[in-house]
Parts: sequence; C-alpha cells; structure tokens
Amino acid sequence: AGKTDAAIALAETLPADLISVDSAMVYRGMDIGTGKPDTKTLAKAPHALISIREPWETYSAADFAKEAAALLERSWDNARVPLLVGGTSLYFRALLKGFAPLPQSAPEIRLQLDEEIAREGIVAMHQRLTRCDPATAARLHPNDTQRIQRAMEVILVTGQPMSELLRAEHQGLAADVLSIVVSPADRTVLHDRIALRFDAMLSAGLVEEVRGLMTHPNIKRSLPALRSVGYRQTWDYLAGDITLELLPEKGKAATRQLARRQLTWLRSESDAVWLDPTESDFSSRLANLVKEHLKL
Repeated sequence: AGKTDAAIALAETLPADLISVDSAMVYRGMDIGTGKPDTKTLAKAPHALISIREPWETYSAADFAKEAAALLERSWDNARVPLLVGGTSLYFRALLKGFAPLPQSAPEIRLQLDEEIAREGIVAMHQRLTRCDPATAARLHPNDTQRIQRAMEVILVTGQPMSELLRAEHQGLAADVLSIVVSPADRTVLHDRIALRFDAMLSAGLVEEVRGLMTHPNIKRSLPALRSVGYRQTWDYLAGDITLELLPEKGKAATRQLARRQLTWLRSESDAVWLDPTESDFSSRLANLVKEHLKL
C-alpha cells in the first residue's frame, strides 16, 4: 500500500523516529520476502526493530510491546516524534491496548503437540481446540498450525482457554495516538500491487534467499519466521511440494488473504483515519494530519 514510503517521507520533514511494527522484518537474513527497506534506505531513514533476531529465535508480541514502549519513551525524552509503521495487528494491539499475561512456550508440551500433529494431523487438533476453547477455534483457520498449537499449549500450561485469558484486564499505552491507515480504496489496485510486488521479490532473488536459509542447521520449516507469507510458499516449492509455475500464484493468493485479514482488523479501529495513496493530494493530506495532531 506504500506505508513505508509514506513514513519515510514524513520522517524527512519531522524530528521523527521510525519504529517497525512487522513480525517478519525482525528477523535477520529475511530481507527480500519481507519487503524490508534496503541498506541505502535504512541508512537515510533508520528503522528500529528491524533485523534484531535470528529466524530461529522467538519474538513475541509481548517482546515487541516492551521494546517499542522503551523506544517511545526515548523519543519523547528527546523531544522527537515516534512514528510506528507496519501491518502486524497483534503487535499494535499489544503496545496500544496492552496484552494478556500468556505463558512462555513450554518445550516439553510443544514437543508433545508436535508429535500429536504428526500423528493425527492439524485438523484433528483444531477439532480438539474447538471442544476446549470454541471462541479461539472459531477465529482460527483449521490449517493454521502455529496458532492452533499455541492455543492448545496455553490450555495445557494454564488450565484455562486462551479466549478467557485474553479477556482479562490489562493496561494499554497512556498516550495520545494518531492512527492512520494507508490503503487504496479500489481493491483491484491493491491486488495489482500485491501481484507486482511478489513478482519483484521473485526477480530480486526470493528463491535464492530461502534456499540459503534452508542450509542453516537451525532453520526448519515449522519455525514461525519461515511460515511468513512468501517464505512458506517458496519453501514448499524448494521442498518439491509445488511447481515453480504455481509459486507466484500461491504467494500472491496468500498475500491477498493476509491483506483481507489486515483490512478486517483495520475496519474495527474506529478512531483511525483512512487515506488513499493513489489520490493526488495523499502526501499533503498525510502531512497536514500529522502536523495538526502535533499542533505544529
């Protein structure tokens, strides 16, 4: 949609600190498939919370909220404007609205669940989750291995459904936040951009990037980082599960599905201001919104 370019343009006119809100860009070595700003761009407009973990290391919404909150405080202390840019809704929610005290991952239980998935399949585990936590199961796709497994892990560790824990009281960010959604009003434009972007990633070497990741002894297919859109489909191709001809189609379809989920979340943000990046006055409207909010 062009949010990164818009944020960089804003940072050139304001004393702003850019903070990435992207669950895939946190990983080193995952540059092409995440659409990570290149080295030249980052030198001109540094983004915090980019390339801060190895792909096999864990990084949760709680980790993000803690680190981002510290960066916000530092910006404010230096009389600067913290500018959050990204599309990971869970990270935004954790920072702005607080997050429930979900337990840390339990390796023994995770291994037990891995074995159950291998033996019975993820659909069977989704059915089990439906019996234990119907509210969480209803919002998860039956093939969403990562989230279904995590929801079952929470139940086994705490004895409580995740949906109940998420309803618990938790404190959000005490700050005056301006939320801006950058999205083309015409969904055809968005889908065309998704297609062009995925083709550009393939041309830039996405397959080679994933092939290189696969050679590392700590990298495996089930890692959350490698289940990101684009990486999952490219791994499927390199593993021989799909053909090279199918890879673009699968990658674009998965990206469109991600965009739909993001738009569903964004529509629930009643205080957000929507801007269409294809309109001729987009840049001036964006700048004016921010300046009005900051009373500049």
